[in-house]
Amino acid sequence: MFRDKVVVVTGGSRGIGRAIALRFGELGAKVAVNYLKSADAAQEVVEKIKAAGGDGIAIQADVSDYESAGSLIDRVLETWGQVDCLVNNAGITQDTLLLRMNEESWDKVINTNLKSVYNCTKHVCRPMFRRRSGVIINVASVVGLIGNAGQANYAAAKAGIIAFTKSVAREAAPRQVRVNAVAPGFIESDMTAKLSEKVVEEYKSNIPLNRLGKPEDVAAAVTFLASDEASYITGQTLVVDGGLVMY
Repeated sequence: MFRDKVVVVTGGSRGIGRAIALRFGELGAKVAVNYLKSADAAQEVVEKIKAAGGDGIAIQADVSDYESAGSLIDRVLETWGQVDCLVNNAGITQDTLLLRMNEESWDKVINTNLKSVYNCTKHVCRPMFRRRSGVIINVASVVGLIGNAGQANYAAAKAGIIAFTKSVAREAAPRQVRVNAVAPGFIESDMTAKLSEKVVEEYKSNIPLNRLGKPEDVAAAVTFLASDEASYITGQTLVVDGGLVMY
């Protein structure tokens, strides 16, 4: 499905980003696995991609920094000559109630989760616009739709991603570049693995499908939005949450 397509996945060494990178690799893509610190984990993802029949490289870059994000895109263009799909997935949490949240925690979450989306998108738009082809997919969160106590910084960043997605989709559409978002709900991760069984059951009780999602559930949504099957979809946010948020 993605043979000869070039995909960039930020924060691709672990969690949802890892699942997205592996899924694209399984579908034949050339995948640039971006990471900040987890070099060994990123290289492991690249090896799995190659074993599955795709191609990959691991690229270190701090995508919250504008110049570093630019170097990531430049490296991909130098290696493969094009970028067909950018997945803005890099993100962190620094949860605490607003009255306890310091400015550093606010800035770090906003810069990593939201500014990075601006940085990478800005750098990739020009080559995509020239080719009149490309897809950008931003990983938001249901928290950006409904909010969550103790996550004012994270919720603000993810809500910003959703609004950014709609705005850039309008700008990019005349150049045949599509921009969409996915909004995961409660997804199995290193963080949820540390929760007690009682807490997990409480989470599940609020989810109509009565289970936590898997990173692969999000990866499937991302590859659908990147595919030609979604060629008439832009400016949308696909919620992957087992029914947790319904409007």
